[in-house]
Amino acid sequence: MAKSKHYYIRKTHRWLGVILGIQFMMWTIGGLYFSWSNIDEVHGDFQKKDAPFLSSDISLISPTAVLDTIKKIRQVDSVMSIQLIEILGKSFYQIRCINATHNEMNQKNKMQPMNYLANAETGKLRGPLTKEEAVEVAKMRFNSEPKVKSVEYLTATNSHHEYRESPLPAYAITFEHPSKTTVYVASELGTVQKFRNKKWRIFDFLWMMHTMDYESRDNFGNILLRIFSIFGLVTVVSGFVLFFVSFKRR
Repeated sequence: MAKSKHYYIRKTHRWLGVILGIQFMMWTIGGLYFSWSNIDEVHGDFQKKDAPFLSSDISLISPTAVLDTIKKIRQVDSVMSIQLIEILGKSFYQIRCINATHNEMNQKNKMQPMNYLANAETGKLRGPLTKEEAVEVAKMRFNSEPKVKSVEYLTATNSHHEYRESPLPAYAITFEHPSKTTVYVASELGTVQKFRNKKWRIFDFLWMMHTMDYESRDNFGNILLRIFSIFGLVTVVSGFVLFFVSFKRR
């Protein structure tokens, strides 16, 4: 006996439902978490102190003099940024520049800048932050006084690391705090780059499942998401067809 179209539509709808069911559940769970979460808590804003201001009586050396010092050490083609920052009570110039001829490329084929720190009053260059200095910088920006649980020095991260695509090398300072917060301090830049807590990590995982981008998290045009979107549309359409076919049979 030949099987009816109703049988094949029902079977297709059933298997598509099984295939898509788990992903639909992850989309729903993710949507619930996103809508019920305070984004400021996810970003750790409640834990961040503002960077301290510098005195208006400060006497600054010209950034040009600092650039001249750098050019004696390395060839500089372009300047990306010059920023006046504070490090442990002292003023520094944070200078990012490029030598297009000799600079290395990162994994995404982008130019890696050369980073320098110079005393903004004397113009003297200094090296990257030490471990002890990085810990103090993290403590000064953390809106609490927890104990340091661990310190890790990062020279590379993969696409799934919570500090991905951020300036390296960096110190990851994890505190003994209910939020399980890690503060990332870029040693060559002298500044805090990221706050990462347990709420952010849950958000990041669910966001990865939501976008189905298991590499960078933010590619909404990835092939897997497109395929599942088409499957989802086919599942819905087959459900409507199944309903009308069953209705006619009755």
